Amino acid sequence: MNSRRKFIAIGISVVVVAAVVWGFMPKPIPADAVKAVRAPMSVTVVEEGKTRVIDRFDISAPVAGFARRIELEAGDIVKKGQMVAVLEPQRSAVLDPRSHAEAEARVKAAEASLSAAKQDADAARAEAEYAQSEFDRLSKLHDNGFISGDRYDRAEADQRHAQATLHSANFAVQVAEYELDAARTALMYSAANSNHQGLKNVSITSPVDGSVLKVLHKSEGKVEAGDILLSVGDPGAIEVETDVLSDDAVRIKPGMKVLYERWGGDKPLEGEVTRVEPGGFTKVSALGVEEQRVYVISDFTSSRELWERLGDAYRVEANFILWEGQDVLQVPESALFRNGGDGWAVFVARNGHAVLSPVKLGHRSGLAAEVVSGVKEGDLVLTHPDESIEDGSSIRLR
Repeated sequence: MNSRRKFIAIGISVVVVAAVVWGFMPKPIPADAVKAVRAPMSVTVVEEGKTRVIDRFDISAPVAGFARRIELEAGDIVKKGQMVAVLEPQRSAVLDPRSHAEAEARVKAAEASLSAAKQDADAARAEAEYAQSEFDRLSKLHDNGFISGDRYDRAEADQRHAQATLHSANFAVQVAEYELDAARTALMYSAANSNHQGLKNVSITSPVDGSVLKVLHKSEGKVEAGDILLSVGDPGAIEVETDVLSDDAVRIKPGMKVLYERWGGDKPLEGEVTRVEPGGFTKVSALGVEEQRVYVISDFTSSRELWERLGDAYRVEANFILWEGQDVLQVPESALFRNGGDGWAVFVARNGHAVLSPVKLGHRSGLAAEVVSGVKEGDLVLTHPDESIEDGSSIRLR
């Protein structure tokens, strides 16, 4: 019995000592970890934008008068020269002598503008023909391997730019013709022309082929000269207008790739930056902070069939791709912390311990960072390390 009691006492003592030792031993710190992997990575600027018709024409009243009710609805197809609105004379004289003289002056000014627009169109046509012939010539040389792909790409870009300039110049001629017609209409239907009793109404026509984008003066009523009645344009020729922070705008360049998401379709659309406007503006954010922002204009490069349901002033989310790589060693941004001033480091999990590893970073996307050195593919790096973890600390991965 004495021996049994002795063994029990010894056993209890051993258990107590072991419990005390175990209680004072440092406990492994629970931590989360992910592997450093090689995967595609991109650095983007994401902002909300909206579509807009490239060549929009706001059709306005050329003279003051009484507008009849406009029967057209938004989305209706119109042809160049088709009547879209009718102005009846006001109950008083349409044009007094002073207005008549001003109308004559506007006709002369419109004639001069039309002449200048035609000259610009002729010059643009010559440039386009030259760019096309140069592109055709260099295409043959490129096919035979006599010129570099870079030179061929420049020639193709010049040819596309020349065609776009010609297209814009032709639109400018159409606009000048419309303005001349409008000026002549103002003069033709003056009350001073009493011998033209039959010309009492002013027919307003569409300057181009397109669709009605918006009707701003639907019901009949009095309008002043210059009041916009409706807008027309080609909804198949749209671009995207996005306002971005000015410090982001300086990193965006023409030709940069854009992805449009959350536009209503199943897949993102592709685009290309065409212009970064040189002037900025002040905008108050939702938090009440004044921000300097800049408009960035981009075009769709995806096929027309994918975005044909998009119209004017539709919302899109524009992702401007500043940089992208296909095989990039990266770690989460949450694993990074400052290490001695401007340096960065991570904790790598090895044999149940956290090992401090200084790293050299490349590009950063906000969610992940490119690692140039300090970490190898497959290393387990701790995410969100707290202050209790130090170099050599015992850890337990969750």
